[in-house]
Order: sequence, then structure tokens, then C-alpha cells
Amino acid sequence: QVQLVESGGGLVQAGGSLRLSCAASGGIFSFYGMGWFRRAPGKEREFVAAINWDGRKTSYADSVKGRFTISRDNAKNTVSLQMNSVKPEDTANYYCAADRLRQRDYASQIPSEYDFWGQGTQVTVSS
Repeated sequence: QVQLVESGGGLVQAGGSLRLSCAASGGIFSFYGMGWFRRAPGKEREFVAAINWDGRKTSYADSVKGRFTISRDNAKNTVSLQMNSVKPEDTANYYCAADRLRQRDYASQIPSEYDFWGQGTQVTVSS
């Protein structure tokens, strides 16, 4: 089945940058919408960013818009999250997710519309 593996997390100082990657296998990656979500300690999972199947549409949470950028490389079966000007509030475990429904041509912000999830990668922002 579809497997997703995140990487690139770590410790970074506030104002710095970090780039997360998600490698997909076991499916037709170019047909999938992809998203990034995060969960901080004691909080519920929240939407971060998403990109539709052909990369023509993206969406972002208000809290990260203008600072984070999502992109995909279908030739490499990867999706990335470029995190700039990071804040302590960005500290969380970050998960990538895949949406199999290509007919849903938007970049979904809804967790229930995603079918597969990675194990997460930790991002810690110090002040």
C-alpha cells in the first residue's frame, strides 16, 4: 500500500529556516493530492499546507501563509514544505498525508479526506 516517510525535522532557532520532505511509495503519486499537518504537545492535529494532484493549486493555514511553501516533485515522488521565518509556535510533530481522490481537484484542508499518513518528523523552534 501507499507509504509516506517524512524527514528533515530538527532543532532550529526562531527566524531560521527548515525544509521538510516526504517520500511516497506504493502508489501513483502523480494522482494524489498531498498535505502537511502538525500536532503540538497537548493540542489537536491542525492543517498546515496542501497541494493538489497536479500542483496547480495550493492552500495554507493562516498561521503559516507567507512563511511556508509547499511543493511537489512528481518525478521523485516527493512533497516538500519549506519553512521560513519559523516561530516557537511552529514547534510540533509534522505529518504528510496523501489524498487518492484526483477528482477532488482542490488542495484539501480536511484530515478526513486524506487516506494515508506518514509517521511524522519533529520540528522544534527555540527562542
